[in-house]
Amino acid sequence: MSRVSYDFSGRTALVTGGATGIGRETAKAFAAAGASVMIGDIDPRAEETVAIIRQAGGTADFNPTDVTIGDQVRALVAATLKTYGGLHMAFNNAGVLPPLRPIHEVPDNELDLAIAVDFKGVWYAMQAEIRHFLDVGGGSIVNTASVGALIADPNMAAYCAMKHAVAGLTKAAAVEYARKNIRVNCIAPGFIATPMTQAWVDSEEFKAMFFQHNVSGRMAMPEEIAATVLHLSSDAASFVNGATWTIDGGQTAH
Repeated sequence: MSRVSYDFSGRTALVTGGATGIGRETAKAFAAAGASVMIGDIDPRAEETVAIIRQAGGTADFNPTDVTIGDQVRALVAATLKTYGGLHMAFNNAGVLPPLRPIHEVPDNELDLAIAVDFKGVWYAMQAEIRHFLDVGGGSIVNTASVGALIADPNMAAYCAMKHAVAGLTKAAAVEYARKNIRVNCIAPGFIATPMTQAWVDSEEFKAMFFQHNVSGRMAMPEEIAATVLHLSSDAASFVNGATWTIDGGQTAH
């Protein structure tokens, strides 16, 4: 399959949640396109992502970061600037998928975690990134939402609510900062084969049910999502702002 190529030489990308899945593949793609990549994650497997990038001849570093703590996220941006001397694009991807439960059975701690990671983690990252971009005259931000930002499925209320919030925050930031040369977009992936969705990947019953309602009849691989993030981060998407890009194989079109 042919791929569009990008040249991010001389630019730095920040990726949260880069230890596995979409975050790892996007970090690899940024590095393969010439960018220096800083990964922020609470998962030590981010070290593996850095090693993969370096073995391929790319440039990457890992700064352990809990995105639920604002000071740590601000420190991540500061570490990026100290290490690479700049920041040009950010992919705020860290997230969690709470256990599937009906609303009346969701315990407080699971709701709190969804709010802290899936929404506040994006909020903290955007704040720190925007402050820098205002200082340097612009930049690009891509947030990870989900098809759960567009539709809802049973037993996923907390997740869907937070992803709707990410899409709304993306639009609000785009409106506020468009005249400052800061673009803010988000992606809405569907069923992607990642460690977070492993239980679904391993369930033949779930896949049979899901594929009945997805016109593509398959799940996607993380690198298919990474390609869209690179596009939205590139000069080729210079007039794309405040958008939610659906990457779901037709799931929400059905």
